[in-house]
Amino acid sequence: MKVLVTGGSGFIGSALVRFLIQETDAEVVNLDKLTYAAVPEALASVERDPRYRFERGDIADGRLLRELFARHRPELVIHLAAESHVDRSIDAPAAFVNTNIVGTYTLLSTALEYWRALAGPARERFRFHHVSTDEVFGSLDSGAFTETSRYDPSSPYAASKAAADHLVRAWSRTYELPAVISNCSNNYGEFQFPEKLVPLMTLNALEGKPLPIYGRGDNVRDWLYVGDHVRALWLVAMRGKLGETYNVGGGAERRNLDVAQMICDLVDARQPSNSGPRRKLITFVPDRPGHDRRYAIDASKLARELGWRPQETFDSGLKRTVEWYLAHPEWWTRVREQVYRGERLGLPA
Repeated sequence: MKVLVTGGSGFIGSALVRFLIQETDAEVVNLDKLTYAAVPEALASVERDPRYRFERGDIADGRLLRELFARHRPELVIHLAAESHVDRSIDAPAAFVNTNIVGTYTLLSTALEYWRALAGPARERFRFHHVSTDEVFGSLDSGAFTETSRYDPSSPYAASKAAADHLVRAWSRTYELPAVISNCSNNYGEFQFPEKLVPLMTLNALEGKPLPIYGRGDNVRDWLYVGDHVRALWLVAMRGKLGETYNVGGGAERRNLDVAQMICDLVDARQPSNSGPRRKLITFVPDRPGHDRRYAIDASKLARELGWRPQETFDSGLKRTVEWYLAHPEWWTRVREQVYRGERLGLPA
């Protein structure tokens, strides 16, 4: 099978590409724009594999997409390319509208044209898997998000992903494009760009810098180790029922403050500081606008229909992730140097 992965140089995308090359016999084409948050270093272990190909480009470029579909002839599209950082979407929403909405529309239109031209077994095999987020559902007071939860996005990022979900669902229903959707909870793991909570807390703790937490740190997220997520993505792509949506969650609700404290303790245990426990570095900063209070995912449909369950607990996954960052200081140093040279933008202070 030949798989086109959009955003395959991003955090989740690169984990998926590694999984596909190392755990399946799929041929993988990675289409990525290589924005500031791309982590091409995460693909060093597979970039020389004959089953892997990289194409640099924008999913909003229809001409490029048509050429790539014609040349590579994918049987499966797994669409991860997206602008994903909520704070950035508040400050500069245009990029989110262009990539997440216009880009998804362009990709869908190209995939539909390509699929309609296929015949026989190739037409029967083709699938389009759109990867989304639990943030499209808004904030929870109680219970958990299911596949039928009402959409209620709070941020420009969440709204752009909600719009993309609706486009995919419309292309599936109106044009019968063979598509599935998955909505996942907060991911963490190796090679995550350090504007996200887990790597930012880990690396700042290691360097003795303040650990900024919004509000009082009471916002709750359902945490999912990225390796468990990509296994779910493959299952949904291959065996999910066409036209359906599947929620993917770790069943690991934690307050942001609890996550930061756990990271401090893990770093202290492995690299004690002469300045004392790193929990004292935690600093509360003004909350961001529209900050959802709580997310939680009901992933029982995925477990029931496809047999998926996370292999990592939050404790084991976080320990594994923090230890990876501590063992790879050269990665953090290289990213920081690239930021200072202007090759990447927006690294948090």
